Amino acid sequence: MENAPRYGPEETGSSAFSTVRARLAADRTDTLARAAALSRDFDGIVAANALIAVDDEHDPEGGTTAFERAHVASLMAQAREHLEELDRALERLEQGRYGQCEGCGGTIPPERLEIRPAATTCVRCAGSDPRRA
Repeated sequence: MENAPRYGPEETGSSAFSTVRARLAADRTDTLARAAALSRDFDGIVAANALIAVDDEHDPEGGTTAFERAHVASLMAQAREHLEELDRALERLEQGRYGQCEGCGGTIPPERLEIRPAATTCVRCAGSDPRRA
């Protein structure tokens, strides 16, 4: 794709580079805030359970709190994973590899990067490996 935006450090002054860096940084800030809120929620669930003698077998709330705790823990893990993806995307940006498909080496369409700024593959390669979608 000849008209694809360039994102490398040599284009540091370019609007595409600045826009991408700002989008990744904003997403990272939002994800950190979400992770912190989830951590507070998790701590609150654990603290609330510590105040009562929980007998999951006989307590009608036992299953609910266990589910809540597991759900929040899962969301925290997803937030951490997304932070790692964003950090890798920022590294690729600095190395001039941002927007390059790790599957085929082609250009990841700007529209895909707009929706998934940390994407590492083009749509075709993501479709061939569901874990990369």
